[in-house]
Amino acid sequence: MAFLNFGSRTDSKASSPDLDPEGMAFIDSWSIEVMPRTAAKVESFRALLPSGTRVYIAHIAGTPFEDMLATARRLTEEGFPVMPHLPARIIPDVVTLETWVRRYREEAGVTQALLLGGGLTQPEGTLESAIQLLETGLFDRYGFQHLHVAGHPEGNRDIDADGTTAQVDASLLWKQDFSARTDAQMAIVTQFAFDAAAVTSWAERIANLGVRLPIHVGIAGPAKLQTLIQFALSCGVGPSLKVLQKRAIDVTRLLTPYEPTDVVSGLAQYKARNPQSLISQVHVFPLGGIRTAADWMNRQVPAEPRAAMA
Repeated sequence: MAFLNFGSRTDSKASSPDLDPEGMAFIDSWSIEVMPRTAAKVESFRALLPSGTRVYIAHIAGTPFEDMLATARRLTEEGFPVMPHLPARIIPDVVTLETWVRRYREEAGVTQALLLGGGLTQPEGTLESAIQLLETGLFDRYGFQHLHVAGHPEGNRDIDADGTTAQVDASLLWKQDFSARTDAQMAIVTQFAFDAAAVTSWAERIANLGVRLPIHVGIAGPAKLQTLIQFALSCGVGPSLKVLQKRAIDVTRLLTPYEPTDVVSGLAQYKARNPQSLISQVHVFPLGGIRTAADWMNRQVPAEPRAAMA
């Protein structure tokens, strides 16, 4: 079966950007994620993404590891820094974890990983948290250079069922402490958000707690508003859901695709006023399709962005 033609970056930059220069500078480095089944439809990532773009590979429950490995190998061969997800709750045991880490390193040249608890209610094996993955020491043993962990600007009811942030805060502080004991560079990547103020307030709060890890803010790529509301409901985002619901009240806006202009502009303005902020760059969730997301991002950045390596 023929691959879909996802066009070229040159074509995507033919129209004018939506962001002002401040916003364009803020997203100069950005990352994006794919799943193996969507990556298989991309004829050429070189034609779709700027050189040096970090590509996360989402590992959804039920996805065979061989598919993850093949996608990582392909992206590495095309010249992109690859960061596969490692969700603890779908990994049966430490032996399996080591096998995956070793094979990613030896067979696909991977030196980066996003460590997650994972969305399953019940773990499939003995692992259930990113902390347990870090405690194994496997990532230093196999020479991983970048380790990212999850951030939850709007809380996480799966972790703090009482609606507080006690456990997610404690987890971040543990990871902050661990960052001093690993050779890898660590950073936080957040769930997608539609409300810049919710993110900036959270960033200030965790900084006041003592967290010093850079924050890569998750944003949703352009998509139908109904699609985003469904994702927001399933992921439990609070203030962000209200932003979408307010937009949905305006019938004229309901009929036009959502674009992340407002949230990116808000983050950029905040960063300009607060250059010391932990917020460092954006990570794109292509909820409306990877081509659509990449085209929008490419249109905003007039030149090749720097490699996203923090």
